[in-house]
Order: sequence, then C-alpha cells, then structure tokens
Amino acid sequence: MGYAKVSQVTRGIHTRQFSRAFVVGDNSSRVAIVSIDSGMVSHVVKMEVVKALKETFGDLYTEENVLLTATHTHAAPGGYLQYLLYLIPSQGFIRQTFFSLVKGIVKSVERAHESIQPGYIYWNEGEVHNASINRSPTAYENNPEEERKRYEDNVDKTMFLLKFTDIYDKPLGMINWFAVHPTSMNSSNQLISGDNKGAASLMFEEMINGMEALPGKGPFVAAFAQSNAGDVSPNILGARCPSDHSEKCDIDTSTCKGGKERCIALGPGQDMFESTWIIGRRQYKVAKNLFKTAYQRLAGPVLFIHQFIDMSNVELESNGTERRTTCKPAMGFSFAAGTIDCPGEFDFLQGTTKGSTLWNIVVDFIRRPSKELKACQAPKPILLATGEMSLPYKWQPDVVPTQILQIGNAAILGMPAEITTMAGRRLREAVLRVLEEKNYDQSEEMHVVLASLSNAYSSYVTTFEEYQVQRYEGASTMYGQHTLEAYIRQFEMLADHLLLRDDVDPGLEPTNLLGQQLSFKLNVMFDGIRRGRNFGDVLEDAHPRYRTGSTVKVTFVSGHPRNDMMLERSFLHVERWNNGTETWEVAATDGNWETKYYWKRTNSLIGDSTSTVVWDIPPTAKSGIYRIRHFGSSKNILQILKPYTGTSREFEVVP
Repeated sequence: MGYAKVSQVTRGIHTRQFSRAFVVGDNSSRVAIVSIDSGMVSHVVKMEVVKALKETFGDLYTEENVLLTATHTHAAPGGYLQYLLYLIPSQGFIRQTFFSLVKGIVKSVERAHESIQPGYIYWNEGEVHNASINRSPTAYENNPEEERKRYEDNVDKTMFLLKFTDIYDKPLGMINWFAVHPTSMNSSNQLISGDNKGAASLMFEEMINGMEALPGKGPFVAAFAQSNAGDVSPNILGARCPSDHSEKCDIDTSTCKGGKERCIALGPGQDMFESTWIIGRRQYKVAKNLFKTAYQRLAGPVLFIHQFIDMSNVELESNGTERRTTCKPAMGFSFAAGTIDCPGEFDFLQGTTKGSTLWNIVVDFIRRPSKELKACQAPKPILLATGEMSLPYKWQPDVVPTQILQIGNAAILGMPAEITTMAGRRLREAVLRVLEEKNYDQSEEMHVVLASLSNAYSSYVTTFEEYQVQRYEGASTMYGQHTLEAYIRQFEMLADHLLLRDDVDPGLEPTNLLGQQLSFKLNVMFDGIRRGRNFGDVLEDAHPRYRTGSTVKVTFVSGHPRNDMMLERSFLHVERWNNGTETWEVAATDGNWETKYYWKRTNSLIGDSTSTVVWDIPPTAKSGIYRIRHFGSSKNILQILKPYTGTSREFEVVP
C-alpha cells in the first residue's frame, strides 16, 4: 500500500518484508527500536505487539519503551491499519496481513532480547548525494527566505547512523535514518518489495554476514529507517510529461499539455527494479563508510518518555486577538491529486486552494464539512471531512502517540506521521535546543534523530508556510495549518520532562477498533487443478544449461499463496548440489534480490493457479548443478490445507 490504488493488488514477491529489532539497555532501563519493511505503522499493530511481549516478558517491554517505525515502502501489503481511510485501497481489513506483521515484529524483538550482550554504540553522520529530490519545491520555496538560506538543499541529505558492537568491537548491528521515499518501485508494481531501503539493508547485511548467509538468517542486522521524507522522492530525474519527456511540467500543478496530463517522476534506472537498486546502493555506500568510520561512542543513560495527545484539539498560545488551534481531521482536494511519484485517478490538481462546483457537490453528498471545520482548515478546500465522519467507524485518528527514546547522548523522536524536510528540521532543532539548554551534563554533544512513521499513522505534517500552497503534503496535513507548531510544543515538553526524569500523564489511549473492522476481500475458497495435474507439477521447466548473468524461469501448478504465508520460510528455493557433502544446499530464497516469485489465478471457476519462479543468475554464482523448488499449500473444498512441493529439472550454471 501507499499509492492508494485499488488496482494495485499483490501478485508475488520480489524481496521479503523484514522486521529488524534493536534492544538497548543499561542497569536500570531499556528500550526497543524496531524498523519494519512496511508502508506505515498501525497503532493497533503496536497494541497487539506489546500485548504479546507482555505475555512473555511481563512489563519489560511496554507502550512507552518500544518504538515501531516503518520504512514506508509502497510495495508491501496493506489492510492492517485500523482507520477507514487507510483501508479503502486494500478493500478493507486483511487479518492475515495484520497478524503476520504482529508475529514478525514480536519474533524480531524476542530474538533481539535473546542476543543481548555487553557492548558499545557509536554515532556517525554524513551526506547521501544524488539519491533524493524535493517533489513539492513550490511549497518548500514558500518557507521564509532567511530560513532557506541556512541550508544548501531543499531536501535533508544527512544520514544519521548508530553502530552496535560487542565489547571487542565485533559488529552486531546498524540502524540509520535518511529521508527519502521508498517509491522507486512505481504504482504498476505488484510484487512485495522493501524498495530502496529494503535493498540497502540486504546489501549491508550481506557485506557483514557474508554472501552465503540467506536474507534474514544472519546474526548481523542492518536497518535503513525513515526520517523527514514527506516531500522527498527517490525519482531523481524529476517530473516528466508522460507523452513527451522533453516537455516541461508546470511546477505549481505538476501537469503538462495544458493540464491534460499528470507529470510523473522518473528514477535513474532503465526500469523500476534498477532504480530501486541504484537508490538503495547509494544509501548503502554512505552507510558502509559511516559504519567503518564511526568513532564517537554514545555515553549516558537509557531513558524513554511517551504520551498520547489529541491532535484534533490542541490550543496554542493566542497572539493578541488571534486564537490558534489544531483541527479535526480533514483531507484537501490536492490529496486526491497524488504526487509526481504517483498521480491521482481523477482531475484534481496539486496546489488547489479552491474547490470546484462539481466536486463540492460530491463532497456535500459524502459529508458536508461544518463551517467550523472549513474555517479551521482554511485555506485547505476540504474534500473529505474525515474528523466528522464516523460510519461505519472512525476514518482517521484524533489521538496519536508521541515518544522520545534517549540512548546516551542521542535522542530519537517517534513521530506518528510523514513530515516534510523543513518541518523536520524545525522539530529537530526545537528539541535539540531544549536538550542543550537544560542538560546540565555538557560533557557530551547531544544528537537528535527524527524517526517518522512511528507507532501510528496520521498522514502528513508540513510547515505553516508550506500548508498555504496546498500541494499534496499540505492537503494531507490532516490537523490543519498549525499541526507542526503543536508537535513542536509537544516534543519540547516531552524533552523537558525526560531530562528532569519527570513522568507525564500517559494521555487517553486511542480506541482499539480491531473488533469493528470490515473486509471486502474474500478469503481463498478452494484451489482446483485440471485433470491429469498435481500441485507442484512443472508446466515450464528450466533449460539444461545457463551462463551467469542469464535468467532461469520455471512455472508450477500451485495453490493460492494466502493459504500459507510461509513466515520465516520461502515460496521458493534455488538449490545447488554440493559434491563434497552430497546434499542440496539453498543458494537463494524469495528474500533474495535476484529472485522473483509470481502467482497467477488462471481459472477462477475451478480455482486453478500457477506460480512462476524467476532467478536472475548473479555474476558471483558458483558453477555447478542447480535446481528450482517451489513450496506451497493447497486448499480443498472442505477447507483442508495440504502442503506440496514442486521441483524443476537439474541444470548446470557455468561462467
């Protein structure tokens, strides 16, 4: 999910989703940071994760000291958030997706807990170049000139990195934060993928664990987490006119041909897979250098603070006769226009500050916004008055979690939304000022990291000035033009209490809507096969011989992949014969970059399906005898599952 296209339905796997957990503690406290290859974090997912952790560890891991943060890949399954607006593209709530996420996250924390040992944490930072552009430059340019002059770029190019080692400086793990959307895989993609950040993680883990280690199986964990990427695209060739790449796009509306075509941003590669690899590799190379040169050891306590806040009704200080507040949630017209990474489906334009007669009629039919909401959200023309819509249940959250984790002299801000470049800079600076002014131990320089898309999801946060332009990000800033100011005040307060070791009121926790969820996505009814076939039969086999750099493709008779999600297993194996041990060894799975798994329902009436395994043989592949295997489960009319295996012919790989 992420592109909000109902037609974008999962049809296979390019790379697996991984949950990467880091547990840090001292003698009196501990925190857990979990980076997840997902579009967002749902608060109800976190609730279930904490519930499961409490069953095993008691009060060791809680809502307050566990931070879940999403990479924001737009190539992962949806259907796990609890608010209606975010469930429309997935045709409702998908329980399999939800509980698969919960299980995977819990398992990663359990493994991090089991591997706790004495060690050190090092800090480093550096810039990533040629990996990001600002997709809403006109909104950014509306920020004060004196503020913009302080920065060389209209995107935040700094990568912040934590290096984890044992007491002998043996590498244990790494997490970094860098602001770029994982939208290298475009909206035509139907394969699950970690996108550019997932690719970077695979590269880094392979570097440390070795090429023989399968994805997700090595001891070293590398997370490429998200930061203030709200207005940041990886498609660095910029917006282009679809029918004529040489024609310039209107910078205000991101259209061409007189507004008849929506401009689309292009990545640096020949296709989306290559673009994903390139942007991922640029992040990986910087992280690799920062990891090797990290020398500043973090020192100080491990602390945490957490509070729920009703962002729909924050009273800010009045300026004379002016009364400033946040608003009930609402989405503007430009929300439906989409972005240059994925334009919207209808005739909406970015930068729209006035509604149209036709769409105003549609808006009034869905839910006419109240006068109070219109006034509060202005200059946003309201398309969806989500804060005033409650059927069949809430459309967007009012209450969201805010959190700060302190690891020595580094503070990590858990932001429950996507936040733009300048908004993120302001928030980081505000918290840093508090930490520097009120931290009486000045022996160590303080660092502040912004972890966006953490613990919950509440769309976007822009600056006040960016909001006035009403690009996609401003139209999606659901609590109105003073949202950033409210968040800055909230995080300043949390930072102040954190330094004083002073507890805060936990706030009113959001309602758990898990029991109210609706789904319009049918479960798998049954799998059928044509006469004379068995599940796992090979329909298209491998050739006898291949050279490295070529592609193997094998198609099998299969069941529906939703019958068994194959958690911690694989729908495919690329296996190599070991002459020494006289056994087949797994060389690649569905988590490897060089494999792709495609599923297709060939006959809906009888439930006939095929699964195709594609292996792009890497140049580093060893010569020898290989085979392709496919694993799955079929479901009969009585709903009984039966596992099956399919195996290709043996084939030779030569240089």
